[in-house]
Amino acid sequence: MSQATLPILTEPSVHKYPPLRLDERTYDRALACVHCGLCLPACPTFVATGHEADSPRGRIQLMRGLADGAIEATESVRQHLDLCLDCRACETACPSGVVYHELIEETRYRLRQKDESVKPKKSAGFLSWMFSKIFVYPRRLKLALLPVRILQKIGIYGLMRKIGFFKLFSEGFQKMEQMLPPQGKLWPRRLPTLTPAKGRIAAKATIGFLGGCIGSVIFEKQNRQAVELLSENGFDVFSPWRQLCCGAIAHHNGDWDRARKFARKNIDRFMPEDGVELKFITCNIAGCGSMLREYEHLLRDDAKYLTRAREFSKRVRDISEVLLELGLPPMTNRVDKTVTYHEACHLVHAQKVSSAPKSLLALIPGLKMVPLAEADMCCGAAGTYNIQHPKMAAELADRKLRNIAASEAPTCVTGNVGCAMHIQTQAAARGQKLSVVHPVELVHQAVFGKRD
Repeated sequence: MSQATLPILTEPSVHKYPPLRLDERTYDRALACVHCGLCLPACPTFVATGHEADSPRGRIQLMRGLADGAIEATESVRQHLDLCLDCRACETACPSGVVYHELIEETRYRLRQKDESVKPKKSAGFLSWMFSKIFVYPRRLKLALLPVRILQKIGIYGLMRKIGFFKLFSEGFQKMEQMLPPQGKLWPRRLPTLTPAKGRIAAKATIGFLGGCIGSVIFEKQNRQAVELLSENGFDVFSPWRQLCCGAIAHHNGDWDRARKFARKNIDRFMPEDGVELKFITCNIAGCGSMLREYEHLLRDDAKYLTRAREFSKRVRDISEVLLELGLPPMTNRVDKTVTYHEACHLVHAQKVSSAPKSLLALIPGLKMVPLAEADMCCGAAGTYNIQHPKMAAELADRKLRNIAASEAPTCVTGNVGCAMHIQTQAAARGQKLSVVHPVELVHQAVFGKRD
């Protein structure tokens, strides 16, 4: 579909096809777009393809066309909408304040409802099952990874990769396998429900900490380090053991009912009526933090939960913001590294947090930061996007890795586990030597020195 064939909609059209009805509050977001094109250079897929239908304003026209019944949900239309990373860079660039992510997410939700009776392809069905039944439940994910970890420990897994065993599977499965870190604990331990403030009779306050579904399994070490930093600085850290996935994976894939269920459960877990009031609710994962801030919007029509959802979302902060605002333990250890910083999309564009992580890194003694070209351009991870669209994800990762190589920094810092896994494993696939770390790891090293 070329730019010339996009429906230019100025008035609601006569229905040629059954309209894909959107909530009026969401549809108004489309009407705010003035087609100025300032979003185009910010959109990763448009930059990659040069195709108008792969740009935010082009997709808005497609979504309006579907909502007005001017076009039908053909394979081509769906492909252009599916290719969107939902990185929200267009929102940062937009002078009209179009809240694009609400449009794309609700359109995907409506299309999912429309398609519920359609049987998916076998490979897509397997990935969808993994996203909904395994990834979002840490215990199930640990069980799924246990055989892999055992094979890694005894050296067989590396041989399976070397002989190309995984090339027998779909591209999406290959990408999922590629992203698995080469080593990890057989059974990562969960965070304690309460980590008390260290060395104090009374804590300064209590901080809620969400470990994340994938984060609590793959990046358990970084979560523990964040909790240790907060505890060392005099804060109790509350991480309820029955917390659930933030809901981002379900929400971005159009499963809003599951996302709302997770949101309600997390509100109940973190903010029970008889619980301690939390100063902040934080996490290490940009994508999770973004979703937690959206709970008020997600539950805006839920009379029972709306007030609590609003209070919950008001307390959400990225870990870099919390550490900066609450102060840091003394950083007595030099960290003599040269690093560059990749801005995770759901931190810089969704949460509007850009300066805090860089300010935090600037405080670390010995650390040298060098600029990264296109630092806020998506790396292609985007939650489960790199598994669903591995070719585009790899293309965007390669662009990011070329910029990292040009910076000459041997270490890339980023505040999102999805970005970290994607950039790290794509670098390994290219044979590019690179270490990807979370800001918390470097702050922890500056405070406590090198230790497990």
